[in-house]
Amino acid sequence: MGLDTSHGCWHGAYSAFMRWRQELAKVVGYPPLELMEGFWDTEKAVLGNPFWLQYESDKKQNYTGDYSIWRRLPIRWDCLKPSALQILLHHSDCEGEIRWQDCRDIALALEKLIPSLPQTPDNGHIGDWKEKTRTFIKGLRLAAKNKENVLFH
Repeated sequence: MGLDTSHGCWHGAYSAFMRWRQELAKVVGYPPLELMEGFWDTEKAVLGNPFWLQYESDKKQNYTGDYSIWRRLPIRWDCLKPSALQILLHHSDCEGEIRWQDCRDIALALEKLIPSLPQTPDNGHIGDWKEKTRTFIKGLRLAAKNKENVLFH
């Protein structure tokens, strides 16, 4: 069981897809995805969210300091400078599609990030960060060329 997309963009674990997108967000200078709209949930623990334990701790202590980040979460995507990369970063990891009209711009944005991706391989399901990104780019370009949406299933 895992994430598969059309056009060969991705085949692998949901967790690896999330780690890959977390790394992309870090490289581009975005806040951690775990704090973003669509990922942060104040009603329940989000699996793998390293910020959740701190949030729970602060909540139990009734932390109300002026600098409490928790009152400002989640961070809204529309407060960031618009980028095609946001379509990929904010996308569901198990369903939906990326419109073919967006694929070219996402591919261009990803291509710019390749030099900044980690040199060391991921010990999980990603392997070579740069190669995994190139594979996604190749699939996006194929979808754009064929005017077909990239399907997530």
